Amino acid sequence: MKIATWNVNSILARLPNVTRWLDENRPDVLCMQEIKCTDDKFPADVFRERGYYCVTFGQQTYNGVAILTRTECYREQRGYPDDVEGAHARLVSTQFGGIHIVNVYVPNGQMVGSEKYQFKLEWLARLRAFFDTHYDPLKPVLLCGDFNVAPEERDVHDVRLWQGRILFSDPERAAMQKVKDWGFTDAFRLHTEDAGHYSWWDYRAGAFRRNQGLRIDHVWISKPLVARNTNTWIDMNPRTWERPSDHAPVVAEFE
Repeated sequence: MKIATWNVNSILARLPNVTRWLDENRPDVLCMQEIKCTDDKFPADVFRERGYYCVTFGQQTYNGVAILTRTECYREQRGYPDDVEGAHARLVSTQFGGIHIVNVYVPNGQMVGSEKYQFKLEWLARLRAFFDTHYDPLKPVLLCGDFNVAPEERDVHDVRLWQGRILFSDPERAAMQKVKDWGFTDAFRLHTEDAGHYSWWDYRAGAFRRNQGLRIDHVWISKPLVARNTNTWIDMNPRTWERPSDHAPVVAEFE
């Protein structure tokens, strides 16, 4: 089984790249973030032609998450249960192959100390509470998506440059660690210990060419999935294509 996550940075703008990647890799599940369209605008027919069913939680212009699966699936949750009308479309979940899959697009936070930064910290606290209430760490659970947090120093290209900045500040990392402490293991780090592996690179200043990135896209798994995870890797190839997303897919394989 192959489960992937990818911040596509607008599904309508990036559709040729996403379909190309699906055709070449044929994952069983693809979780997408930042689809930037409402559910009715999501190109479900294009994916259905390729044998994928869709669960979406879209939003006009910003945010939006979606899950594609190779067999029919049902939606478990769209957003937090206590969300108010019009809340950010940042969480969608389903079940596939006996695995509870939660796909998230964590808020960016914009700037340390800002209102949006506080919103990010509160959103992460709600994510931990969501797992406490709705899931069991002794069952197969997979959390993936664009976390907008680089957890460790080895996940940033220049620690001195990023120290205290958004995506790598101590409060963000602590909030993300609290989510992880629910019972998750970073699937990528089961197979790759060294630094220099990133999933996001700024479009500017030749960041991708110079590999000046951050590892902010993740697949985390509960204990029953750890032994089944045969490999987890970052596919940098789509970042080299024309009009790419600034993120690369992260792929987890299970036996």
